[in-house]
Amino acid sequence: MDIIQEDCEGVARQAGSLEMLRGECVLVTGGTGFVGTWLCELIAYLNDHHGFGTRLFLLSGRAHSFSAKAPNLAMREDVTLIERDVRSILDLPKEVAWIIHAAGNPDNRLMASDPLRVTQVIAQGTQTVLEAATRLPNLKKILNISSGLVYGAQPLEMKGILENYFGNLDCAAVSGVYAEAKRFAETLCAAYRNQHRLPVLTARPFAFIGPYQLLDRPWAVNNFIRDGLMGGPIRILGDGQTVRSYMYPSDMAFWLLRILAAGAPGQNYNVGSSHGVTLQQLAEKIAEAVPVRPKILSRVSQEASPHRTRFVPDVSLAEKTLGLKITVDLDTAIRRTLLWNEAQNKLTRAGEKH
Repeated sequence: MDIIQEDCEGVARQAGSLEMLRGECVLVTGGTGFVGTWLCELIAYLNDHHGFGTRLFLLSGRAHSFSAKAPNLAMREDVTLIERDVRSILDLPKEVAWIIHAAGNPDNRLMASDPLRVTQVIAQGTQTVLEAATRLPNLKKILNISSGLVYGAQPLEMKGILENYFGNLDCAAVSGVYAEAKRFAETLCAAYRNQHRLPVLTARPFAFIGPYQLLDRPWAVNNFIRDGLMGGPIRILGDGQTVRSYMYPSDMAFWLLRILAAGAPGQNYNVGSSHGVTLQQLAEKIAEAVPVRPKILSRVSQEASPHRTRFVPDVSLAEKTLGLKITVDLDTAIRRTLLWNEAQNKLTRAGEKH
């Protein structure tokens, strides 16, 4: 059994709490991205090992590339790929009863290079999905995937962000287009819930670490893992005291399905780990886990004081009302992520020889 199958087996022990999805038809927008791929992995496991019989539609503008990314999923009879820009949706398959709207790219490099596209995919894409959903005859629920970034800056003294907290966002800065667009998408959901009685609720994801997450993404954990696998050094931008938390994607996928199945329309749920770690601690954990321990270098400007931030959710609402919990701790998440990436590298090298 490979790593991802083992991960799905771990969370599928709670499969009984997803019974509402048995025999149902689920559509995921942004379905071939990181979130969509993991949702597909978990539903495929539930179908194969727990007889769920759930049908899955993955809608993506890059659906054609899914067979290269995850051939084991792309060829399944219970998975249907729909290649379509989320901004141009007119109708959805009539048999769809559950929707997870996950289209949108949080890569801040795209925010700088093509901010209009980032905004349009989220805002216009959300409206087209909601509008199409009003015409579905058997719609049961829509889960809108927002972002923890909608909260704005988290005060350093605040241990975890609650769902009712909102800080400041600079709406005049191009760096804020993703978070502002996600805020507007949530407002659209509220409008459609009020005017069309759509059963829509929202998940606000934080940070993740695990298979299918590309190491060239501009986030500290990805860069640290890439640096560690390449022999180092692991480079920290700043003094290493910035605080983040990381959830393993098998937990993420289960939490999202559980929120879809049992969450209350109109409610917002944080999705992530409440266990904060400094970037220095994170780098140390990764350095300990790679085969040869690399050096860790911090780069701090001599002219300015260190800019420290905190991005950690309070997930007590999901824990108390939906019975959710973290099953994979950070040390295990790091080890499994390294193993998966090492296995992918071996497959790539083997393919290059042939």
